[in-house]
Amino acid sequence: MSGEPILLTDRPPSAKALLLNGIFAENPVFRLALSLCPAVAVTTTVANGIMLGVAVLFVQVASSVTVALTRQWIHPRVRIPIYTIIIAVWVSTIDMVLAGFYPALYAQVGLYVKLIVAFAIIISRLEVFASRMPLIPTFWDGLGMGLGFLFALVVIGAFRELLGSGAILGHAITAEKPLLFFALPAGGFFSIALLMAFFNFVEARMLKARAAAGRPGAPAAQAASGGAHG
Repeated sequence: MSGEPILLTDRPPSAKALLLNGIFAENPVFRLALSLCPAVAVTTTVANGIMLGVAVLFVQVASSVTVALTRQWIHPRVRIPIYTIIIAVWVSTIDMVLAGFYPALYAQVGLYVKLIVAFAIIISRLEVFASRMPLIPTFWDGLGMGLGFLFALVVIGAFRELLGSGAILGHAITAEKPLLFFALPAGGFFSIALLMAFFNFVEARMLKARAAAGRPGAPAAQAASGGAHG
């Protein structure tokens, strides 16, 4: 999870930097701690996590691109309601697609797909990035953030499904349910806390190794903060 959050400048960051920023440096769940309630509610299995993650990925990219294309016509005083309407349009689109093609999975996560309209990570990227940057960087930023959310849900889902049910994607790994606690809502928050701690530990070790080797990428301020986005 190593890497510094991107600072916006007049020159847009590269596609690779934006993708890595969304997946690692500013991961919506593990680093920014956004949308934790739906992350806990749907990640009892990997399949549920994948479905909600894909839905968020689609809405994030589509909404970011839409704002980047139309921002010159959006009045600053009403930008937040306009952003919400844009997000709602794309949420309705993916909601109908998932209901039509994947009814079994949709029955389990459909409520949370509708709630994507209120996900903080989506509207925050529209305000912070899409409303200020050109189309191409905005696309990569939306894709990176969406992939970061999808990555987090898959990791949490795998962790909880394996420990809580002894299975992965419905395929039994163990004959018994090792720790049923992880399949419960309280276990979801505990799982996220453990995974956050793990990724912060890995990042701290990597920064320490870089500093010991005398390489750039481990500024004193970041090392002191220990990753303030977690």
